[in-house]
Amino acid sequence: MAQIKIHGLRGYLSVRRQAISDVIHACSVEVLQLPGDKRFHRFQMFDAEDFIFPAPRTEAYTIVEVLLMSGRTVETRKRFIRRLFEQFEAVLGISPTDLEICLIESAAPNWGFRGLHGDEAQLSYSIKV
Repeated sequence: MAQIKIHGLRGYLSVRRQAISDVIHACSVEVLQLPGDKRFHRFQMFDAEDFIFPAPRTEAYTIVEVLLMSGRTVETRKRFIRRLFEQFEAVLGISPTDLEICLIESAAPNWGFRGLHGDEAQLSYSIKV
């Protein structure tokens, strides 16, 4: 299970929303082995006065927060972050300087969906990757 939040400037993200979502989803499927139909992305877009950041970051500055059910190895999490950096630059033209990624893990009992706790739900995929 993963819930993904993308933060950035409204004017920049609004015209790139689908492309950004597609890149994140492709990396999630490839590295985290999430099913292709499990895309949970929320965009939080800010006006310039509400999103303050230092140089050398540009208007492309984007923060990606990924909430994950605990279970993936350190190597898998590092590969996921590396792949996001690579693909954001190659596909979207967003420099690693303009991208910050934070993976936040929470134990399965702390999740609730489909009327169950995460440790009681039958997932169609493994989180032990």
